[in-house]
Amino acid sequence: MTNKGRKYSSNIVDGIQQAPSRAMLRAVGFNDEDFNKPQVGIASTWSMVTPCNMHINKLAEEAAVGVDKSGCKSVIFNTITVSDGISMGTKGMRYSLVSREVIADSIETVVAGQGFDGLLAIGGCDKNMPGCLMAIARLNRPSIFVYGGSIQPGKDNTDVISVFEAVGAHSEGKISDVELLEVERKAIPGPGSCGGMYTANTMASAIEALGLSLPNSSAQEAVSQAKKEDSTRAGKALSYLIQKDIKPREIMTKEAFENAITVVIALGGSTNAVLHLLAIAHEAKVELCLDDFMRIGKNVPVLADLKPSGNYLMSELISIGGIVPLMKTLLEEGLLHGDAITVSGKTLAENLKDQNKYSANQDIVRPISNPIRKDSHLRILYGNLAPEGSVAKLSGKEVKFRGVAKPFNSEEDAMEAIMRGKIKEGDIVIIRYEGPKGGPGMREMLSPTAAIVGKGLGNKVAFLTDGRFSGGTHGFVVGHISPEAHLGGPLALVEEGDLILIDAEVNEIKLEVSKEILEKRKENWRRPKEDAVGVLRKYSKMVGSASQGAVTD
Repeated sequence: MTNKGRKYSSNIVDGIQQAPSRAMLRAVGFNDEDFNKPQVGIASTWSMVTPCNMHINKLAEEAAVGVDKSGCKSVIFNTITVSDGISMGTKGMRYSLVSREVIADSIETVVAGQGFDGLLAIGGCDKNMPGCLMAIARLNRPSIFVYGGSIQPGKDNTDVISVFEAVGAHSEGKISDVELLEVERKAIPGPGSCGGMYTANTMASAIEALGLSLPNSSAQEAVSQAKKEDSTRAGKALSYLIQKDIKPREIMTKEAFENAITVVIALGGSTNAVLHLLAIAHEAKVELCLDDFMRIGKNVPVLADLKPSGNYLMSELISIGGIVPLMKTLLEEGLLHGDAITVSGKTLAENLKDQNKYSANQDIVRPISNPIRKDSHLRILYGNLAPEGSVAKLSGKEVKFRGVAKPFNSEEDAMEAIMRGKIKEGDIVIIRYEGPKGGPGMREMLSPTAAIVGKGLGNKVAFLTDGRFSGGTHGFVVGHISPEAHLGGPLALVEEGDLILIDAEVNEIKLEVSKEILEKRKENWRRPKEDAVGVLRKYSKMVGSASQGAVTD
């Protein structure tokens, strides 16, 4: 048997002593010729748990065709997924970020355990995409990522965020029971990830800019011929990577991560991209920190008018060419590293060379000369309330907010206050003990932020949390506050009525309470009783700070 491209599988199937291994593999479809081929694990995140992933089994089969036709042997296996959209606002949401680590660990376990020579991973929902990339970086054997694709819009251009905001509108008496039910029934028509520039589409775009997926893999509808073809091409491309022994960490350089950050900013992407890119970089052994986002953000404008802050859905961006024309513009402006290698086997500049620019008559993506924001909407804020940093998202033109603290020790308590009309203009809603360790799991706060928007207070109230915000959240929000309240961070010491200043001009978040008073409060502070069991308890003990990506290894 030849060892060409079979660095790992040869140890599993070669030699007389491995006859039992070969016998097991024959039972799942291997023949004599297959034992001479590089083996490719196809990590499928298919499940009927969520519409984001309900079609990925079909994409995995398309990818397997591409792998097999290129002279390798495909082996499809599954990993888990959970749905943020379904568990949002409940204790179940605590498992969302945890699932990222479980997914990464499970893919590593199968690929390393079975001796696969290459890895093709297909993800569709928020956490399985960074989970796949973390495994790819950790394993560092030829790999490629395929995005499951974006959902088609619902009736009247609605999506899942429309439903969350309709709940707030209903509580305010703005819509009836019948109208709410109509939104609920029509907003999510079928397979695919949530349709705005929320976390799924943000991370898919970041991964493409990182060089780990083929051009425009991030900008295709889930149910489309383009997505089927993308899956097949990815299978074929992986064969080239194996043949040339091009490994992920050769692609995932510091410059590649800077490209990913640049594209996320230009698209007006999710705050979760900060957390996930830090975690992926950690696995790739690339030094990336919060300040890199600020450094890059000073020079990169927001160009895409996409939901949740803007007006358009991902399907509409797809219709004008996806993100490739955007990347071409950014490259021409000197904002991308064109010499970064990609999984196509070409550099980023080579991938973009013959691509078209956007048509002049579209208004979804602005020209550089007329940006939505001249610099990043993602801001890293420091101050006495966030000594280790926090991540703010500026959805509008606002850069400052000074208001009165309304602290809550859980998302549920905050949501109850919002629905009962206890939050007023000028309030700063604080949801604490929701950090990586304290949640545990760092829940997303879409339910309360969407309810506030639905009540018409979206630009009149600010939110602070040591948890996270959904990519669908918009407004004046600051999350990932570190150190978290569970560790006795300053957020734990805030009392109702305290004044807080959020200033994105100088990137500061300040609790306007004297040091002496805070020290006295610290003496009296007691950590709330912990109730985590099972995987949540394990996670709580292992997880690090959100300021470093909330990683567990």
